[in-house]
Amino acid sequence: MDLNSLINQPGKLPTVPRVTQRVIASFGSENVTLGEIAELIEADPVLSARLLRLSNSSYFQVSRSIETVDDAIRILGLAMVRHLVLAGGLMGSYGNIPGIDLHQFWTYSLYTACTARWLAEQGDVNRDLAFTLGLMHGIGQLHLHSVAPAATVALDQQAHVLSAERLRCETEALGFNHLDISAALAGLWNFPPSLVEPLQHLAAPLSASPFSAVAATVHLGAWHARNTVLQTSADDIRAHYPHAVGVRLGLSAAWALPDTLAQHRNAFPSIPALHELTHGMEEMLK
Repeated sequence: MDLNSLINQPGKLPTVPRVTQRVIASFGSENVTLGEIAELIEADPVLSARLLRLSNSSYFQVSRSIETVDDAIRILGLAMVRHLVLAGGLMGSYGNIPGIDLHQFWTYSLYTACTARWLAEQGDVNRDLAFTLGLMHGIGQLHLHSVAPAATVALDQQAHVLSAERLRCETEALGFNHLDISAALAGLWNFPPSLVEPLQHLAAPLSASPFSAVAATVHLGAWHARNTVLQTSADDIRAHYPHAVGVRLGLSAAWALPDTLAQHRNAFPSIPALHELTHGMEEMLK
């Protein structure tokens, strides 16, 4: 099995909704208007309802009720609405998958997205892009389980799908990993380079040339989300913190390791508990 043969199976590729595809296509247009995007979204009642629920969630802390798609776009911004539509379309493209606890998987993905967005706000990184990459970065795991279930049985016995060891196990067994699949799928779906290129460097963000700050941010977000979902011990968290990635981003380890000396000096804020940080975004998992 190679990567190309894994993704070049049209009958087994998940179907991205037409409206989502058209919104994705608008990423590359500098002349698209708010009205045009609103019209696209309004053509899909399910997508419209999802966007309004999310827009009114406590996560975005909007001071008034958002009642129309046009309101959502004006208040949240075109970039965030595009990314929410993209993420919602992808999440709706997968049903039950043997070997995957989908609620746990999407909770981990949401935790990654919200952690990455929080970290992006501490520095000079596009927070909406970080959020979207965090939410969709693991899509290759779902595709791998869907298309090659026999190969994933052995992998699942070696390492949990969300564990830190999973990438190494996949690369040793297959020659590629689920993040490679995510990037390949994004390219196949004609996603914009701003989404495809960081996905190609998430596994090893320090090796990217030029350096991708958003890839490094999502890398840290995934690390933190994994620890939370899998309830990693405090000792293991301290032992395996990606210090080099944090340093490259100019982040103190205090954001994730609140017992460090830097935190005692108030050098950097520590991240809120993820169930608090993501409060209001649970609608995305429904």
